[in-house]
Amino acid sequence: VSSSKAETLLPTGKTAYDTYPTWLKFHVGINRYELYPRQDPLLPTLLRDLATQRIVSSGTTSLPPLSTPLPHCLLPASLIAMCLLSVQKSGGTQLKLIMTFPNYGQALFKPMKQTRDQETPIDFFYFSDFERHNAEIAAFHLDRILDFRRIPPVSGRLVNITKEIRDITTDKKLAKTFFISPAGNVCFYGECSYYCSTEHALCGKPDQLEGSMAALLPDKTLAKRRSWRSPWRRSYHKSKKAEWELNPNYCAGVRETPPYDRGHRLLDLIDMTILDFLMGNMDRHHYETFEKFGNDTFLLHLDNGRGFGTHTRDELSILAPLQQCCSIKKSTYLRLQLLATQPYRLSDLLREALATDPLAPILAEPHLRALDRRLGKVLVMVGHCLAG
Repeated sequence: VSSSKAETLLPTGKTAYDTYPTWLKFHVGINRYELYPRQDPLLPTLLRDLATQRIVSSGTTSLPPLSTPLPHCLLPASLIAMCLLSVQKSGGTQLKLIMTFPNYGQALFKPMKQTRDQETPIDFFYFSDFERHNAEIAAFHLDRILDFRRIPPVSGRLVNITKEIRDITTDKKLAKTFFISPAGNVCFYGECSYYCSTEHALCGKPDQLEGSMAALLPDKTLAKRRSWRSPWRRSYHKSKKAEWELNPNYCAGVRETPPYDRGHRLLDLIDMTILDFLMGNMDRHHYETFEKFGNDTFLLHLDNGRGFGTHTRDELSILAPLQQCCSIKKSTYLRLQLLATQPYRLSDLLREALATDPLAPILAEPHLRALDRRLGKVLVMVGHCLAG
């Protein structure tokens, strides 16, 4: 845990930590076990900042480094460092922007691509689906209700395309993609691997656009992250299957492979599997950890935009790690049992949490009902493991 709060008092009677903006306090509080504590007093303020702070810059990259460094950020040893560095967020399969605020905080903006009630067509492959801004918002709250706290805070926000993106962007490539549609709406499409063309343009009404604003993690030059390929990664091929889909004893090999051969890494991955199943996310090919904390640390649950795409189907293959390994954390199992009881029903808790978001309602009711149904299937699967 950061030692910043133990600093000597300033002449004002405050510590240096007290003077930090909320996003910086969030960075400082990241530790080996979680992104933020269960009862985090900073969370409401951070979510409000994401939804209301004035946007001073937008684009696929952040502002250039400050000439005078600020005391902050997650760093080795003390978790406190000096500097605010630029963050590259280019590429990716779909468009996302980095928004910068006056207090130097930054957020990842994913714009709305479809309405709440649009389901993924049944003939779509998981890797060709749209990302959803409301899925990012709902995933954050679901992760928190499950007591994982491994997704950075996310808030919905209504953005003015003209004033808060087009007129202030420093990204020349992005600036070239703005146009006025035949209906008189302001549109843009940016640059990305897929869905960045005039046919897939993002248009306002006439220039108001919904999106999710996720708090950025500390810059990778300060808090290095390691990317891990999931052992249960899908083939991302239209006809080929992955090994785990063909070998029912696949988990035995995983258990003998580092880092899954010791510690709680495999159980953490099964936690992530349960989160993905509940929201129907089939697109979890990699995950990340903070290098500083080694192998005995939590997994970051990032990029959840392909969740909540359908409420009529439950993709049981997402639960393959749980089914094949028949392992689950006791704390997770007890939490799931609690969320299946009437006073703490998962759908009710998530509905209540999402009601506070500026873009509420975030999920259509059928998606909330699907959560309870899927939770029941997880508990049945664990029951079969216990009985076996």
